[in-house]
Amino acid sequence: MPRKGVLLVNLGSPDSPEAADVKVYLREFLMDKYVIDMPFLLRKLIVEGFILPKRPQKSAEAYQAIWSEQGSPLIVTSESVHRQVKERLDIPLALAMRYGNPSIQSGLQSLIEDENVDDILLIPLYAVYSMATVKSVEEKTRKVLKSFSKDVKLTVLPPFYSEETYLDALAASAKKSLEWDYDHLLFSFHGLPERHLKKVDPTGGHCLAVEDCCAKSSPAHATCYRHQVLHIANELVKRLKIPEGKYSVAFQSRLGVDSWLQPSTANELVRLAEEGTKKLAVYCPAFVSDCLETLEEIAIQGKETFLEAGGEELRHIPCMNDHPAWIDTLSEFCKRW
Repeated sequence: MPRKGVLLVNLGSPDSPEAADVKVYLREFLMDKYVIDMPFLLRKLIVEGFILPKRPQKSAEAYQAIWSEQGSPLIVTSESVHRQVKERLDIPLALAMRYGNPSIQSGLQSLIEDENVDDILLIPLYAVYSMATVKSVEEKTRKVLKSFSKDVKLTVLPPFYSEETYLDALAASAKKSLEWDYDHLLFSFHGLPERHLKKVDPTGGHCLAVEDCCAKSSPAHATCYRHQVLHIANELVKRLKIPEGKYSVAFQSRLGVDSWLQPSTANELVRLAEEGTKKLAVYCPAFVSDCLETLEEIAIQGKETFLEAGGEELRHIPCMNDHPAWIDTLSEFCKRW
């Protein structure tokens, strides 16, 4: 009888907030063909010639602003989630990061060699699909599996953006933080180049081509990042009973000059402040763990942008992190298989 095990994979973090370690991390991240989806030589030229000479120092300063005594917030939180879920399972559970440490190699090794597992459930810790996240994790895991002599079956948990228990956990984790007199709630999702949506559209002509494409039923929705994040926002609005007109959706973390999903979070922060919003709540529900993009880009940089544009208060709503409802949900995902 096959021995089962589960591998959780989150994004990852540098080993330290020092520029040298950040440079190693950024090189692995940006050289991923699913992140910068260009031919290898062109990608290498962009990364090595234009990004890595200056970006690591700037990013290191950002990481230093959020680093704790325990280490990277994303890693610390992921380890807490791993421990708590593991206590609820009767099968082996390992944790890995797509970039940095603990690596996918070490996670698979602990399951296959230490636990004698030959049937693995891979759970990319992303609720929504994109080739830069879910596809990248799956392909990297399959590639690493080939380095083991043992024949191992791999099953991948699909994006769970529409799972009721996940949506309930999102709402439960945010509810208490929204118990204040805010004027507006901004849902900020990670940005994505428009070409990424079109590349994974199985119909070849729905995403960003059909009017109101995300609202019209299509096979493209199974891999459409924009449709899936809008679904999350709409479901949270229902669960949290947010009035119409008191919320909006934006996309953060733009990189490069290509067309990205709109509107941008940076522009929305300015617009909302200039139009009279004084107290703003910002929630980043697509991230399961707080990280650089939430703790520094939103809670620090975003706050500065909003206040400079005339706003008075911005509160970042924490991600689910290790909220009990998320631990329950993730445990259920593992047991369902």
